[in-house]
Amino acid sequence: MPGAVITLLTDFGLTDSYVGAMKGVVLGINPGVQLVDLTHQVPPQEVHQGAFLLGQAWSFFPAWTIHLAVVDPGVGTDRRALLVNGKGHWFLVPDNGLITFALPPEQTDRDIFQPYSADVPDGFHAYALTNQRYWRQSVSATFHGRDIFAPVAAHFSLGVTPEELGEPVDTLTRLAVPALQWQGDTLQAHVLYVDRFGNVVTTVPAEALVSVTDMELELNGIRVRGLVPTYAQGDGLVALIGSHGYVELALTNGSAADDLGARVGDELLIRRC
Repeated sequence: MPGAVITLLTDFGLTDSYVGAMKGVVLGINPGVQLVDLTHQVPPQEVHQGAFLLGQAWSFFPAWTIHLAVVDPGVGTDRRALLVNGKGHWFLVPDNGLITFALPPEQTDRDIFQPYSADVPDGFHAYALTNQRYWRQSVSATFHGRDIFAPVAAHFSLGVTPEELGEPVDTLTRLAVPALQWQGDTLQAHVLYVDRFGNVVTTVPAEALVSVTDMELELNGIRVRGLVPTYAQGDGLVALIGSHGYVELALTNGSAADDLGARVGDELLIRRC
């Protein structure tokens, strides 16, 4: 693929040489590819956080971009390595739920972020990476990002077909994001993500509140009334619709997460007033 773009998302950080080694493998196979770092600061082994960040970023790239994402606490086990296609993009991921937020939402009553096996959604295709011809000759049991995902991404960017890379599969692993349902005047949700500013992103999409004219949000016993349009129009702890498209809690010139003692997975209640 001339001018191919490969994005990279990992929990490797920037202290060690892991990210550089992956890039070296890719460039050694396809020197003309364009590499773009999404982030390498996903908290270690936090698959759900990597899944959210991948889900928020992939759609801003040109069609047919290859998104290589590795947050992989099961590296070296029998978890599959996948190539997934959908909405004109390609995703190279361990089969541990990292693909979740790049897929259409699925209703479930499971506990938040619990992994489960699901059918590949309509309009998507998935392949298990089983053809070792496109891996590095020596594969470390602890570094599949370098030895499997990186070379596969590079070969794929040069035109190797999905069928050459592996076998079609009809299931993949997702992370549960419980369905939102109003119980009377109360909506139960959860903390989805905390960004570096301490903004607390919740599982409530903006469209869930279209018909709500006034509301109160409660998290860890602290209540916030209504929504403000921007951070700058807030005074203290506020709620608003963030750039992710979800309701979030923010603290003017401070960290809402610290103020609320908020952690990912905490329960959030929204009540109509």
